[in-house]
Amino acid sequence: PHQSMSLAQMLLIRSLVSKFWKNPYKTPMLRHDTTLHDKYMLPHFIWRDFEEVISDLNLDGYAFDKEWYKVFLDFRFPIFGTFNANDIQIEIRMAVEPWNVLGEEGAAGGMARYVDSAVERVQIKAFGLSNKRYKLTCNQREIPIQSTGIQGEFVGGVKYKAWQPPSGLHPTIPIHSPLIFDIYDTWNNRSVGGCVYNVFHPGGRGYTDFPINSNAAESRRLSRFNSFGHSPNLYTVFPEMINPDFPYTLDLRK
Repeated sequence: PHQSMSLAQMLLIRSLVSKFWKNPYKTPMLRHDTTLHDKYMLPHFIWRDFEEVISDLNLDGYAFDKEWYKVFLDFRFPIFGTFNANDIQIEIRMAVEPWNVLGEEGAAGGMARYVDSAVERVQIKAFGLSNKRYKLTCNQREIPIQSTGIQGEFVGGVKYKAWQPPSGLHPTIPIHSPLIFDIYDTWNNRSVGGCVYNVFHPGGRGYTDFPINSNAAESRRLSRFNSFGHSPNLYTVFPEMINPDFPYTLDLRK
C-alpha cells in the first residue's frame, strides 16, 4: 500500500510540473492571512482544496480521479470515532496543528531549542444538524461550527493541550483530557448525546513499543474513544467570544 501511495504522489507532482511548464500560473496569488491557521487546518477544507487541484488538472487534459487520493486523507487525518443521537451523526477526526519552536535553553553539552508539541487539534463534523436548535460543545464550551454548503452539514475545530512537556509556551495551563463532545439542545438546556475522546489511554497505560502494523495502531487509537458518555444534568452553554481571525476554532486554552 505504501508503494502505491508513493507512486500516486509522484504521479501528481510530475503532472503538476508538466502542467505549469506548459501553462505557467499568472493569476495573482491569494493572501490567506490567518485562514491558513484556522480553516485550512481542518481536513474537510484541505480535501475540498485538493478537489479543486484535481479539477484543474482534468481541465488541462490530465486524467486524475480524486478517489485515488482518498487514502491519503484517511492516513493523514484518521477518524477517532463517530456517534449518532437524535438523527444527528457526529464524526471526530484528527486535524493539523503546527508546533512552535521555542527559544534557546541550556542543555547537557550545549544549547537546545525545544518544540512545543503539547497542543493538538481535532475536527468535529456534523451531519443532519439544525443549528437553530442544537449546538456542538466540547467540555461544555460551544464549538464555532460553520456550514459546509450542504444542508445540515457543519464543521469546526477544537484546539486543546494534550500533554505537559518540560518546556512549553503555557506551562500553567492544565491538560484538557478527556474531551467530552455534546450535542446540546438549546430548547431544553441539556445534552441529548455525546462521546468522549481521551488524549491518552483512559486506564493510564503507556505503550513502550511501536505498533507492529496498521491494525495494532488503529486498535490503540480506538481504545481512547467512547461513542457514549456526555455531560449529564442541566447546564448552560455561555456564548463564546469568537475570534474574527479564527472563526472555525475553539481554543480550550483561552
